[in-house]
Amino acid sequence: MVVIGYIRVSTEGQVEDGVSLDAQREKIEAWAKLHDETEIVIYKDAGISGASMDQRPGLQDALREACKRRAALVVYSLSRLARSTRDTLSISDRLAKSGAELVSLSERIDTTSASGKMVFRLLAVLAEFERDQISERTRAAMAHMRRSGRRISRFAPYGWDFDGVGETLVANLDEQRVVVRMVELRAQGRSFQAIADQLNDESVPTKQGVHKWSAKVVWTSLQRRRPLAA
Repeated sequence: MVVIGYIRVSTEGQVEDGVSLDAQREKIEAWAKLHDETEIVIYKDAGISGASMDQRPGLQDALREACKRRAALVVYSLSRLARSTRDTLSISDRLAKSGAELVSLSERIDTTSASGKMVFRLLAVLAEFERDQISERTRAAMAHMRRSGRRISRFAPYGWDFDGVGETLVANLDEQRVVVRMVELRAQGRSFQAIADQLNDESVPTKQGVHKWSAKVVWTSLQRRRPLAA
């Protein structure tokens, strides 16, 4: 198997880690020698931050070559490859779909072996768990803000306006009356489209006032409605 090495340092990274381009290169070449690989191609990004994958030409070249040749992409550490788990997993998926492999020497991740694949999959599960926890916390925080009448989106829900500061919802009584009518019409068995047609026939303005009512707009308005405070 061909070895495609990727090495990178940024100004801060080299000072903090003390791992120069030459040191990374030596580690990759030693791994290739240990595995009896004779063809080694090294790509590098010198003095480039790892924040954005798209702005690292050396990484893009290494990925293309590894995928094209179904090679092993070898890095000194995952921190040299990507700054986030999501980017790392994205790179790994791209390599796997092309029949290429990923090796990170510091973390001892080697997808050329069965045990290496297992370790990487465990990391992927943990990363997914972490993302799910963040999503749960975000949903809980937004629900709390919604119950508290705090702003959570660019537009106020139908029946409400933002206060002068733009952070808290205040009732729009005209729109609230329309919301009550929607609820009553739904209780009578009217479809969302039938409600929209009736509002349009009566020239009831939408929130923005420039669009007509549709089944989707009615549904959204009812989904986002909030009860008035007692």
